[in-house]
Order: sequence, then structure tokens, then C-alpha cells
Amino acid sequence: MIHEHPLHGCTPTPLAFYLKALAVLRLVAEAGTEGGGDPDATGLWREDVFVLRTRLTKEELRAFFLERYRPTPLIAPWNGGSGFYPKDNTQGIAPLSNSLADRFSDYRKAISTGKSVVSRFGISESPKQEKKSAFLQSLRNVAPDSLLLWIDAAVILAGDDPRYPPLLGTGGNDGRLDFTNNFMQRLTEILDVTSGTPRAGSRESLDSALFGTATDALSDSAIGQFSPGAAGGPNAATGFEGDARINTWDFVLMLEGAILFAASATRKFESSEPAILAAPFTVRSRAGTSGSASAKDDDARGEIWMPLWIAPCSLDELRHLLAEGRVALNGRATRDGLDFGRAVAQLGVDRGINGFQRFGFLMRSGKAFLATPLSRVQVRRNFDADLIIELERGNWLASVQRYARDDNAPNTFRNAAQQLDTALFALTQQASRTALQTVLRRIGQIEAAISISPKAQDSVRNPVPRLSSGWATKVDDHSAEFRIAAALAGLNHRNSHGHRVLHVRRHLSKVSEPVNSEGDRKWEATSRLAVWGPGPLTDNLAALLHRRRLEAITLGAEGDVLASQTGATLDNVTEFLTGTTDDTRISDLLRGLACVDLNSTEPSQGNNEILLPPAFILLKIFFTPE
Repeated sequence: MIHEHPLHGCTPTPLAFYLKALAVLRLVAEAGTEGGGDPDATGLWREDVFVLRTRLTKEELRAFFLERYRPTPLIAPWNGGSGFYPKDNTQGIAPLSNSLADRFSDYRKAISTGKSVVSRFGISESPKQEKKSAFLQSLRNVAPDSLLLWIDAAVILAGDDPRYPPLLGTGGNDGRLDFTNNFMQRLTEILDVTSGTPRAGSRESLDSALFGTATDALSDSAIGQFSPGAAGGPNAATGFEGDARINTWDFVLMLEGAILFAASATRKFESSEPAILAAPFTVRSRAGTSGSASAKDDDARGEIWMPLWIAPCSLDELRHLLAEGRVALNGRATRDGLDFGRAVAQLGVDRGINGFQRFGFLMRSGKAFLATPLSRVQVRRNFDADLIIELERGNWLASVQRYARDDNAPNTFRNAAQQLDTALFALTQQASRTALQTVLRRIGQIEAAISISPKAQDSVRNPVPRLSSGWATKVDDHSAEFRIAAALAGLNHRNSHGHRVLHVRRHLSKVSEPVNSEGDRKWEATSRLAVWGPGPLTDNLAALLHRRRLEAITLGAEGDVLASQTGATLDNVTEFLTGTTDDTRISDLLRGLACVDLNSTEPSQGNNEILLPPAFILLKIFFTPE
């Protein structure tokens, strides 16, 4: 008979609770029938709770952890404070080294292996720099299989220097907090090392960790980055500051779950680096996609997208999912949070995943990193997000993001690039005209900022690539602001050869006429056509009209000064003249729509019976051929 156990103590947030869920499935399935577990156990997420499906009853599940669970040996003799050196705390490692219970036999063997490698290197403190790589390789060569699981999750040897997946800090520690030393200490608090039996209070703590029951059996020990709410510090209690308050089983199980996230070295041919770290579902952070208020969080220690699934998943299937934890975007591996969001919008992730819980490893509370929950992302197809690929032509988007990370970039540009990232990420989450309009407005603002900065042009070598007509179709909300902006963006003149010249975009930024059939442009530092500035819309429209009249005279095309491919309706003009439109929105939309191909856009249709003010009617005949 299969029992379903909703584990209310195992939820997607905080990270410690997510990892607990994976630990329960892993430990129960790995133990097998002889070890008191269930090799056929499966798990799924339902209403933000992990549900374990197993032949074990609730009491048998409880008994497995209290009486049969064999801790995975977690040691880190490559770290200071790990318990292997004279100045280290040995309250955990010493009892386990001398333990008699059979359930600690793997641990005793791993500790002995670690001590032998330390002795072979003849060191009295943790190895540094190049010696660290040699030490890690030597340890890995002699480590028992049970220890290799931990080593592969905590550290990876890639090239000359070891690299560290952010899930486990910097190789199993975070600052002065060594996870393995604390893991051993927590084990001695819940299990008797001589008899292997559970200590007093262990059952109550286990029930709280698994089933979410209330308990006051909490420890003031550190939990590190995994549960920010339990880490203590300012505003952590009713007073000004509070101590850490953790459930001992929470600490033990979260590290048992982290073992499933073994990293690997992979060579990326598009990268100039010889090898880079590839940890499951782990990418670089971007401040614009994290909801962070500080650009300093950009590229902090990365972020991890934890998969959520609603169909029963076995341990083998979970291992396979995490081993393949590489998300592709247009045939390449994702690099950051924006890439990951785009891949999810394109269904770049399958295997029954219906969502992700994002965590960013951000520096908080001094210099400590905390696994901060960022957002919940649902896996669903979003065709609007496909338009983002057009911004990658000519490497435009990547060059904008790269320049924004440059210490010499102006703060105004960095803020604009961060706002673009925020808008693009929002577009991957929800298909809407508002989201697309926001993206277009940010694109136009960035082109304007680059246009007046020669230094920016050295880094972002090309203006925004010409965007397809799909942008105009999808952002059209039939508002007067959109129609007016589209009419202005459609201002163009055909010369005697039928080529379009004097496009309105040249008045907005210092760009050239199209240089190829794709409609791409170049920066033109000496351009006299760019007259649009930061002032009021009406002032800019007057400057634009004056500049176009002068150019039209030179081209012998005075009748085409206001010739537009799109045009606004009389209704729109009336709203503008009566002051009911948003001038800032018109200006921003114009900058974005000027980058869009409007050739196939249908002219606007409106009420032609509207009577306009006489002054407007009299002035118009001076500037339009009809």
C-alpha cells in the first residue's frame, strides 16, 4: 500500500526547507528495504508542500530517521575550521571519530581518510592557493564513495584553481562558518554516538522538521545562508537583535539534500575561459532581474533556480533531472537570470517541471551571503518573449549589459540598463502590451544615452538593430499616445530612387541611414539631424519640424516634411491638442517605435467628422502636400 505523507516542514522556501524535501526522498530511497527505507519512494510538490509517496507509514518513516538513518560523511579538511587542525573546534569530529555505533561507520572511515591526507601533506592549517588543488585531488583519489558525493557537490577541480558552486558557499563554508563541522556537531546533539540511539527531544525536533509541528526545541547554532529568517541579527526578534534559532534536524537534512546538486566542469566553446563551473540550474545574478535595490548585487555569487514538479518523481529521475540541470536558450547554455527566464518562456525546460523557485546568493548582514528568495516562475509558453532574440542581433543586448557592468559607465546608463533587464525579465513572465511597451521605452532611452556618449559607443558599437513589425502589432493598445508616437515614428521620405531617407530616428539619435538590407544603422557622431533632447515634448516637436523643413528644402521634398507611413487619427490629434494625453509616454514610445520596421503597419482609422481648432487647420496646410 502506498501512503502519501504531506511534509509541511518541507516547502519551497526557505532554501533549507527545499533541500530537506530532497534529502527525505534521497535517504529513504537509498536506504532500500534492508535499511528500513523504500527504494520505490517518489515525491512531488503540491500546494507548496512536498508530498512523499512511500510504502512506509508515518510511524515507520519517523522510525527510519531516528533509528536507521546513516549520516552521509561530510568533511572538508581543505577548509580552516573544519575540525582537522589544532586550532579548530573538535566538538563534533572528536566524538564521531571515536563513535562505536554502526550507523557512523562511514563517517569514521571518511574522517580517518581526511586525517591521513592532512598527515601526508604535513600541514597544521588548511592548504592555500596551488597546494589546495593538489590537496583536493589527493583527497578525492582516496575518498570512499560515500564521501565523493559530498566532495563533488561542494567543490570542483577545473583548471589550476578549485571552483565552488554557490549552493555550498566556498567549498562547504561561508566565511568562518564551516558547514561540515557544524553538521557533525548537530549530529551529536540528536544521536548518541556510542549507542546510535536518538537523544531526548530528537523525536520532537524531527516531527517539526518533517511535518511542521510546533516545537520550542530550537538551538542557537548558526544555519548559514540557507534560512535567512533563522540566522538571527538585527530585527530577528522582538528586540533590536536576536540570536539564531534553528531546528537541529533542519540543519542535518538540508545538507543531506544539497548533496544531490553535484557540480561538474564543462567546456563552453563560446567562452574564452578554459573551463567554467556548471552547477545544476545555477546562473549568474543580474540586479535587474532579482528585484534587488542595489546594482552591487549584480553578479554577487549567482542564483539558483530550484525546480518544482507536480507528478511523482523517483530518486533516479530526480538525479537525472539534476544531472541534466543545464537550461538551453537558442542552442546555448543560459548565462544569467534573464537567459533562464527566456528559456522557461520558450519551454527550454521539460521533464515535468511546472515551475521554479529562484534564490539569489546576495550579500546581506555585513559580509554574509544569504540565499534570498527572489520569485516563483511558472513554466509556460510565452511567444512575446521570443521577440527578445531580435535585440541580440549584432551583439547589441550583450554589449549593453557588458558596458553596464563597467566601473567607468555613468550611473545613469547603468540604471537604464538595469531597468531594461527588469523590463525584459517581466516580459518573460507575462505576455502583455504593457510589458512590451515598457521594453520599447527602455530600448529608446538607452539608444539616446549612448548616442551622446562617445565612450559608450566604444563599448556598444551599434545602435539598436531594426526590430520587426511584430513589436508594433503587439504593443498597439489603441491609445492616443501610441497612435501619435507611431505616426511620428513613421515619418520618412522616399528619394527619387525609392529609398527611404530622412527617417525620424535620425532626429532622435546620432545614427546613420540604414547600412544594409536588414535596416541596421551605425553611429554618426557628426550628425546635425539629431535635435531631440530631454525637454518638453512640444519643444522637441517644434525642433523636429524645423530641422525636417530645412532638410526637405535641400532634398527638394518640402511636401514630404510630415509624410508618415502610419499617421494618427483626428480623434488622437484632438486629445493631444486638448492636453489629455501623456507627453512623456508619447516621447518614450516614439524613441522605441522609431527602431521598429513599420513598413507593413496599416494606417490608423478614426472619425473624420471631428472639427479641429481653426488655428491647427490653417497651420497644417503650410506643411503637408494635401
